[in-house]
Amino acid sequence: MSSTLPPLQDPAEARLILGSTSRYRRELLQRLHLPFAVCAPAVDETPLPGEAPATLARRLALAKAREVAARFPQALVIGSDQVADLDGQPIGKPGTHERAIEQLRAMRGRTVVFQTAVAVVCQARGFEAQDLAPVSVRFRALDDAEIEHYLRTEQPYDCAGSAKSEGLGIALLDAIDSDDPTALIGLPLIRVARMLREGGLNPLVAA
Repeated sequence: MSSTLPPLQDPAEARLILGSTSRYRRELLQRLHLPFAVCAPAVDETPLPGEAPATLARRLALAKAREVAARFPQALVIGSDQVADLDGQPIGKPGTHERAIEQLRAMRGRTVVFQTAVAVVCQARGFEAQDLAPVSVRFRALDDAEIEHYLRTEQPYDCAGSAKSEGLGIALLDAIDSDDPTALIGLPLIRVARMLREGGLNPLVAA
């Protein structure tokens, strides 16, 4: 990242907090050139019985933002969550090589919707906004050798659906359909910038 970017702040002093420890989301938010802090939300991410992927992503994004905002009520807090949606079934982070193989085999030759939700909350002002940025991704008809090579090279075990499109994972795909180009990486910046403006923090005129 550019050396002109502001350093991360202390959450107790920050006007803006990213309620996530994801390095992908942190790098994306840095593109807006706003000073911010990072704080891990204490939220149980277990899906509810029968919960649809989009509903799960929305619920967790708002829960993360609210949990951190309760600790730092003066700040604008961003919460986000992403769930891969294969025919209505949620696909999370694989965690292991074996699980990643299973995920990519299930998705090959098919379209998966990556449901990326974002919420912005300021408790002191009673401000809440949230939105969903679905991204339709069509996977190639991958063979097992391609899957194995990709996983050994990229090791995307902390990515929903085992697909890391900003790296070699782009070669897994036939097409991406999205109206917010950073959503697939984990934080839809067009929506984030809009919600920050609504919350009183415009990246283009921020002091």
